[in-house]
Amino acid sequence: MLANGVRPGMIIGVNDGASTELVRYVAASTGLSERVAARVVADIVGYFDETAEQFVRRRHTELQSRQMRNAEIWRQLDTELAQRRVAAPLFTARQLRRIVYG
Repeated sequence: MLANGVRPGMIIGVNDGASTELVRYVAASTGLSERVAARVVADIVGYFDETAEQFVRRRHTELQSRQMRNAEIWRQLDTELAQRRVAAPLFTARQLRRIVYG
């Protein structure tokens, strides 16, 4: 589930003007139906709506499921956080652990 409650694959309606315009643009530029384009836009908006802390928790779980050790995960998260569209604050390994484990 994404940060805004939208689950991948979920078809949603888009109500605001800017999003409707974006949905129409995505539909026209990709050949997708407006319904599918709305889902794509919702997934992308949900991805960028995720806070740094939510991202860290989600990615930690994903990377752990790939049998990565925490030392590797902290380095990977550091790299990924630096590449996010809106830069997240710099976190130390200790801060990342506190986000994940409380």
